[in-house]
Parts: sequence; C-alpha cells; structure tokens
Amino acid sequence: MSKASSSPEIPVRRIDRILAFMALGLTVLSIVCFFAVILARPAGVTDFSAGLWPTVVLLPLVALPIAFLLIVALLVINFVRRSRANKGS
Repeated sequence: MSKASSSPEIPVRRIDRILAFMALGLTVLSIVCFFAVILARPAGVTDFSAGLWPTVVLLPLVALPIAFLLIVALLVINFVRRSRANKGS
C-alpha cells in the first residue's frame, strides 16, 4: 500500500493539451511521411522533385525537431508549475 499524496492535484491546462497534441500530430505526420518515402522507392517513384514529394521528403526533417522542442517546452512548463505548487503548500 502506498501513502496518499498530500499535494493537491494539478489541473491540466489548455496550453498543456495544445502542446501535447501538436507534438503528437507532428510526430505521427513525420512517421507517415517517412514510411511513404521508404515505400515509394520500391513502388517505382523515381522523381522526388515534382508534385507533393518535396514536401513529403522534407517534412520529417523539420517536423521531428519541432515536435521534440514542443515536448521539452511541455516538460519545462509542468516542472515549473509543480515546483510552484510544492512551494505554496
């Protein structure tokens, strides 16, 4: 049996949800684009410089670092809020 936590529950704010869903969305989109590029080679797509392919190729290079930064920002916000809540109690 563990002891019940004496600290009050910290509510989830709107910015937390926004950052979490943005990071998740960018990560999923990047992974889908990554696999699309991997599967396009054997399917016979040889011209990645035309149409939507340049965006599909470059999206993982941009979106994954942005998703990582969003996760770091979310962690920093949560650590700061928890430390302020612990100092107040």
